[in-house]
Amino acid sequence: MLTIYGGKSQFCDGVSRRNFLKIGALGLGGLALPQLLRAEAQQGLGKSHKAVIMIYLPGGPSHQDIFDLKPEAPSEIRGEFKPINTSVTGIQITEHLPRLASLMHRLVLVRTIVGASGGHDAVQCLTGRTIREAPPGGYPCLGSTLAKLQGPVDPAIPPFVGLSPKMGHPEWADTGSPGFLGPAYAPFKPSGAGQEDMVLSGMTLDRLWDRRALLSSLDRFRREVDSSGTMRGMDSFNEQAFGLLTSSRLATALDLHNEDPKVVQRYGKGDPRNRDDGAPKLMEHFLIARRLVEAGARCVTLAFSRWDHHGQNFQALKQDLPLLDQGVSALVEDLYQRGLDKDVSVVVWGEFGRTPAINKDAGRDHWPRVSCAMLFGGGIKAGQVIGATDRLGGEAVDRPVQFGEVFATLYHNLGIDPNKATVNDLSGRPRYLVDGYQPMRELIG
Repeated sequence: MLTIYGGKSQFCDGVSRRNFLKIGALGLGGLALPQLLRAEAQQGLGKSHKAVIMIYLPGGPSHQDIFDLKPEAPSEIRGEFKPINTSVTGIQITEHLPRLASLMHRLVLVRTIVGASGGHDAVQCLTGRTIREAPPGGYPCLGSTLAKLQGPVDPAIPPFVGLSPKMGHPEWADTGSPGFLGPAYAPFKPSGAGQEDMVLSGMTLDRLWDRRALLSSLDRFRREVDSSGTMRGMDSFNEQAFGLLTSSRLATALDLHNEDPKVVQRYGKGDPRNRDDGAPKLMEHFLIARRLVEAGARCVTLAFSRWDHHGQNFQALKQDLPLLDQGVSALVEDLYQRGLDKDVSVVVWGEFGRTPAINKDAGRDHWPRVSCAMLFGGGIKAGQVIGATDRLGGEAVDRPVQFGEVFATLYHNLGIDPNKATVNDLSGRPRYLVDGYQPMRELIG
């Protein structure tokens, strides 16, 4: 792992430390990027540029108070929020998302996500599967699978970027695991301010090329003892891997000083502090995600705030929903204005829903039986609601949707047939991308 240090800054945990950026598995043992480039060359992939942005809401947001309000239910069920009309007749959402309400014609609400495990982790949102019966190494997340199948669009931009900040509970800020695909396909994680991390502070290009010479020497030695010949032909891929370090494209994508100030203002400024609930609210990540996919990333994941409201649920939502409303609505408008709405798919969801009944602490507890998701972009048929829950919002009574169906839809939008494409696990066994699920017919026709 090559670590390039930048200036000192305050991370979200409040501790002063030096910024750093870790580039894949670039070190003395091998290169992650060359492996991706080799996969692209062998499979003839990487020519098209479809992308996914996954906005994970860690902790499990209360669906009854956001996208599936029950105004006719008893007070101990319906809570204190009121529904408002949207730009699509007959569809209502919470009063605290007015901007998204005005954009409903560009959105899809899924009110009946089922099959959640109930655990506080991002596994199902990032892989479409539970951790039960996972093969050795675990299932790879969406971004890692795309990195394996399609490689980078541009050697200077990693195919998979994880923007989630450090939080009080690491599993809540998970950006995705490569699982059995191995660390070569892990998310690229910029830290700190991003731009400073890419300046190679403390390491001149001469020193970088010295390291390159050392790697080349070790590779020559390995070739001499490698009877299979698998080390031969690595030089061209190593060359491209170093191109990532010496290119300014990634640094430019991460630096919001390169963006129109009016656009930056529309997205808003977040709160980077690691507050009592351990959840910084980084509004800038919504914009950086757009900039990264526009620059060439195939998948960007981010986690926003914390939604595990066992107590004071409505007070917390009054603070967080306006921020989510601003960030996501800005992303919707941005994608359409820049002509990215057909190529970039976005999903917003958490790991499970919340109980219909409000508890004694004015909160809602874990409820894995049903939850909600919002999707937009990717050319899907927008302006609709999929599924319906019962009068209390506790059970799916019409069109239950599995996590795997959402993943099948995302792969379809990316131009990948989820029922034909496979990736090999640690034993060499090919694994399908989803467990027999089909893309959602309501979205793709």
